[in-house]
Amino acid sequence: MKTLFYLVLGLLTAHAVSAHYIFQQFSVGSTKYPAWNYVRRNSNPSWLQNGPVTDLASNDLRCNVGGGTSNGTETANVKAGDSFTFTLDTAVYHVGPVSLYMSKAPGLAKDYDGSGQWFKIFDWGPSGTNWPMRDSYTANIPKCIPSGEYLLRIQQIGIHNPGAAPQFYISCAQVNVAGGGNASPGPLVSIPGAFKASDPGLVANVYNGGANSYVVPGPKVFSC
Repeated sequence: MKTLFYLVLGLLTAHAVSAHYIFQQFSVGSTKYPAWNYVRRNSNPSWLQNGPVTDLASNDLRCNVGGGTSNGTETANVKAGDSFTFTLDTAVYHVGPVSLYMSKAPGLAKDYDGSGQWFKIFDWGPSGTNWPMRDSYTANIPKCIPSGEYLLRIQQIGIHNPGAAPQFYISCAQVNVAGGGNASPGPLVSIPGAFKASDPGLVANVYNGGANSYVVPGPKVFSC
């Protein structure tokens, strides 16, 4: 009986983990780099490496569990205006929006914990009732932001279970931006602090018209 119990428990655990995903690979232009080369790897155990963050007051909301330190992650050299891509271990499985944020490091990105201010550079929301559920997301470094080193953060929020805590799937890349401008990006927010449990985009019922007029959580997108 115990053997059967542990077999069922193992199958349930495997199913739960298989329904999760993690942004693990970073590309600049058409050049795809190895997983975790420029993306901070979280400190979850291997079986939970692709698990979400659900505590809106936790510092883990910045760059995932243990993502406040670089742990040997390299910093990618990019130019302002360059395209970049985050790729997951498997395609996004849960409905919800995807957003990109940046935070300028006071020095080197590898020494930065993300405790400064963040600004949003892109949102992917629903198109009608269709959500952006795929295995990679591509955008561009804003041309006008100041040169320097940044944390570049991607998040997907799983809102597939109305009434339950939303699931934040988060990763941060380290980038060194060259050829930038002199804009002052904004609005600026702190993470944690940018999201509230009562935000319309976190409590929307996606099975009962919640995708209509959906508002992606967080600040407005900065544009040059």
